Amino acid sequence: MTTTRPGRGDRRGGRPAERALQRGGRGRAGGSAARSGSSRLSGLLRSVRGGGRGARNGVPKGDVVSRGRALRRRWIAVLSVLTVLGIAYVLLFTSLLGVRSVEVVGAGDVPAGQIRTAAQVPERRAMLRVDTDAIAERVAEIPGIATVDVSRSWPSTIEIAVTERTPVGIYDTGSTLYLVDVGGVVYKQVSERPKGLPEFSLSEVAPDNPETRAVIEVRKALPEDLADKVTRWRADTPGSVEFTLRSGKTVRWGNAEDSERKAQVLGALMTRKGKTYDVSSPELPTVS
Repeated sequence: MTTTRPGRGDRRGGRPAERALQRGGRGRAGGSAARSGSSRLSGLLRSVRGGGRGARNGVPKGDVVSRGRALRRRWIAVLSVLTVLGIAYVLLFTSLLGVRSVEVVGAGDVPAGQIRTAAQVPERRAMLRVDTDAIAERVAEIPGIATVDVSRSWPSTIEIAVTERTPVGIYDTGSTLYLVDVGGVVYKQVSERPKGLPEFSLSEVAPDNPETRAVIEVRKALPEDLADKVTRWRADTPGSVEFTLRSGKTVRWGNAEDSERKAQVLGALMTRKGKTYDVSSPELPTVS
């Protein structure tokens, strides 16, 4: 009986092959696992990168443009406000546009220097901060000034325009002579009686005095050439106005009512000789 044994070489050859096969199997299994892990990592990275792009790409382009425009509008608004504030600061709180000169218009009998002194305009003060009403009030206190208008003449001049009082009569208190203007205002003391001005022979001369108002109204109604011939006004009551002419003739006018009609009647009546002309009742005038 013949027994066949595997040779030594065959035994060694078989074992290495098995080990190689086992090692190969283990290598392939490890490689597959590595490749699988690598694939998962790559996928994760791609997912992360893809997600970032998706987040960025998820914002509509129109929204980005709108945000940019809104930001520009905000900046424009801020710059506009700052510009306005800067201009206001220059106009109100600096001397860049401050007062540098005072111009007086309309001064005659009242010296311009007196008006400037009374005005007390603060030099270098910002033009917009100058109180023009206060200046006008101070200038109006000058006796010879009837009206005052104060204005700003840019960039640096305050203009004071005045209208002086026009004298139409004299008021003699017995110790002092005063000028009287067209409104019945006693406004200036004089040392001598000016020529050509009639005397107001009233107990009181003032704009709110009834007799004064009556005389002023009658004077306005007279023709200018006749008013210039009056040397004296008298009125014991508002209804008893009368005046004396340079010729010495006296006109009894009565009250200030119907003065236009009385002036017409007087014009015709003066053609007649007499010393006293009474037109207090224009329908029944008399000459005596």
